[in-house]
Amino acid sequence: MGTADSAKSDAIAATRWIAVTDATALRREAYRRIVDAADRAISQRGRFLIVLSGGNTPRDTYRMLRGANSDWSRWHVYFGDERCLPSDAIERNSTSARDAWLDHVAIPGNNVHAIPAELGSEAAVHAYIQALRDVNDFDLVLLGLGEDGHTASLFPGHDWGGSANDPDALAVFDAPKPPPSRISLSASRLSRTSELLFLVEGESKRNAVTRWRDGECLPAAAIRPAAGVDVLVEASLLLPVSI
Repeated sequence: MGTADSAKSDAIAATRWIAVTDATALRREAYRRIVDAADRAISQRGRFLIVLSGGNTPRDTYRMLRGANSDWSRWHVYFGDERCLPSDAIERNSTSARDAWLDHVAIPGNNVHAIPAELGSEAAVHAYIQALRDVNDFDLVLLGLGEDGHTASLFPGHDWGGSANDPDALAVFDAPKPPPSRISLSASRLSRTSELLFLVEGESKRNAVTRWRDGECLPAAAIRPAAGVDVLVEASLLLPVSI
């Protein structure tokens, strides 16, 4: 996982905290950044490789993307983590993204690379590592922040896969949130991206934001792409609580 001192110095140096007024502004800015990243990647390299975050925070942004004017045939969609549930379970990140966005635009089905978590953690990890074998750096990775500082399904006290020698995906068997069996891209694989964008909203995230900004060794701080990290965050979470 790395030492706390190294995580502290790297995270503080490479993390850009971008304050927005509220959740609505956060969604709009996230939408703009995603579309701009897609335009750049398609113009420069002819394709756009994006990794989606699960959870509630990005869902409205995904709905907004239905109206984006983009060459959807050039998009390739991956997932940062997944729950080991049946493929059509509403709690799965892939199901949520499809319902909110992917099933409403012309992204070819073969370009949506869901994690086959219905196979179970070990089999799904093997399959997704193979799926990523010929994939170079992503263009944009979207991540959220949990109340405990976790991101994707990388939890405190667990293996985050932060070394360059670690596999692209990890099996999680005892997640502190249900379901306990999950699959997550490793910290090192999530760090292999041109751009990384965290979306953080809600008062429940205040403690995690404070701990991250103080340099604590959290899973979120272990994601360190060469270009640094952008954190879109409600401005109120950066302010001390008034007594």
